[in-house]
Amino acid sequence: MQSQLFAVDFILLCMAYGASALSSTIPAASGSLPGNNFTSAAQSSGTDSSSFSRSRRRRFISQNDMLAILDYHNKVRGKVFPPAANMEYMVWDDTLAKTSEDWAHACLWEHGPSHLIRFLGQNLSVRTGRYRSILQLVKPWYDEVKDYSFPYPRDCNPRCPLRCYGPMCTHYTQMVWATSNKVGCAVHTCHNMNVWGSVWKRATYLVCNYSPKGNWIGEAPYKVGVPCSACPPSYGGSCSNNMCFPALKTNYLHWFK
Repeated sequence: MQSQLFAVDFILLCMAYGASALSSTIPAASGSLPGNNFTSAAQSSGTDSSSFSRSRRRRFISQNDMLAILDYHNKVRGKVFPPAANMEYMVWDDTLAKTSEDWAHACLWEHGPSHLIRFLGQNLSVRTGRYRSILQLVKPWYDEVKDYSFPYPRDCNPRCPLRCYGPMCTHYTQMVWATSNKVGCAVHTCHNMNVWGSVWKRATYLVCNYSPKGNWIGEAPYKVGVPCSACPPSYGGSCSNNMCFPALKTNYLHWFK
């Protein structure tokens, strides 16, 4: 994982987490993060209950940002190459959004919290400077596709190799992990955030949690084949935009009501 300079007015960094076997690739930076170098949720909310309530409403991710993130993920998932036989339509999950929100407000540039990260996939992105769209923090995850070579079935004997020809590909693979069909994200402005030893002022921190988690070592992110030809039975054969689409009886329209 290396920092990337995208323009003169901002710096953006990303980290991805999936299977616990990948944890050795994540820097254990918590020991280098003194308490006065980040803003925790408690510090930013105050002690008055009404102040806490107002602060919570302000910090929650906007519906526009939620829709943009969810739509972008599904566009990426529906257009993977080689085509996916079992790609599931991704839906927004309130519980994942809440866990993302709690972690974003801690302003820690590491994956966590440890008691949840064993069960969730997680993509992180942080940047300084001006930005016009939340997708400017999400698109670099997808951009890793240019360094990723999909492991065809003939290569998986019995485990699939991770063929990444850049510093990182696991942001992208988590985005297109077929069975990771739920996402919840939060964005927060951290006024003093320690990012690998440097204190960033007014850093925009994006946390996205995924369930079920992806990036399992030795597995491909999806099955190659005719779109929707290997959907789980629970979808009842429903297919949309090359993805296994949930039946209307599910709550996939929850955020649109």
